[in-house]
Amino acid sequence: MQGLFAYTLRRLLWVPLVLLVVSFFTFTITRFGPGDPVTILAGQYQDPEVIERVKQERGLDQPFYEQYGIYMKNLLTKGDFGTSITIQRDFKVWDIIWPRMLVSLQPGLVALVIAFPLGIAVGIFAALRQGTWMDPFSIGTFLLLQSVPVLVTLPLLVLIFVVKLGWLPATGWGGPRVDVGPQDIALGIFSRHIILPALVLSLPGVAGIARLVRATTLSVLGEDYVRTARAKGLPELTVVSRHVARNALLPLVTVVGLSLITLLEGAFFTETILGIPGIGRLGVEAAQSRDYDVILALVLILAAAFVVANIVIDIAYTFIDPRIRFGAQRSG
Repeated sequence: MQGLFAYTLRRLLWVPLVLLVVSFFTFTITRFGPGDPVTILAGQYQDPEVIERVKQERGLDQPFYEQYGIYMKNLLTKGDFGTSITIQRDFKVWDIIWPRMLVSLQPGLVALVIAFPLGIAVGIFAALRQGTWMDPFSIGTFLLLQSVPVLVTLPLLVLIFVVKLGWLPATGWGGPRVDVGPQDIALGIFSRHIILPALVLSLPGVAGIARLVRATTLSVLGEDYVRTARAKGLPELTVVSRHVARNALLPLVTVVGLSLITLLEGAFFTETILGIPGIGRLGVEAAQSRDYDVILALVLILAAAFVVANIVIDIAYTFIDPRIRFGAQRSG
């Protein structure tokens, strides 16, 4: 246990440094990249004096290092991510991001609930059918689903379920509304609006999980304890559920972090195309309008979530697999 604590502490100590580096590079890119939020805000009626005055009010006329220092000071001392310049002018960035995060979580969580059970079931089934026509068919299907981007699968599903069949709404986000502080959001999880984005986001996850489970299941099926269980005359269902599945599913813990990246990548396309007011669409809007503070806050929050999630996964894996836990203890 002491070794695990030391390992966790070492990992946590790296988090502030990682986020500091991420913040610096993101801040640099937004400040020195093409475009200017004040100029975009002014549009075609650009008055140099007005633009200069707005820059002074926003502190955008100060040297780069002073801007970065002020931003980090406000973030660390007040938890202030800044103020939106273009998306929702003069709104606090956190008040904009928080409701959007809750919207994005809904199709994301539903996609995970679909992807993991279905991917596990399909992966084990494909492994048990090795040597039949279903094995190469399943492998080809997995590769196809993983290789085809969301930008392609989403229009196809819209064509089928929206245009041809008329079962699902084309765009938008509906459902009962709930107040979450500065704004209210729709609980699309209780409406048909959740089906299409959740389905699109889950497909790559199902394929990736199924491929991993198939490979690990085939490896476990060759172990001596599985042969012994079958030699004892245990029913195949008992062998698979008690001896095969339990050991084959251990590596799935490490897939969670990768699944978060896949969901985030898909969210940018899905939310933008379907008009869902989540963080993916917010990121696209912020990039287009050069809303510096919104971009920086999104990157920092997502980076922190990814780093912490991977630390939690590593710790959880040491409890799931005793060999890793004992190895950590010896190394500590």
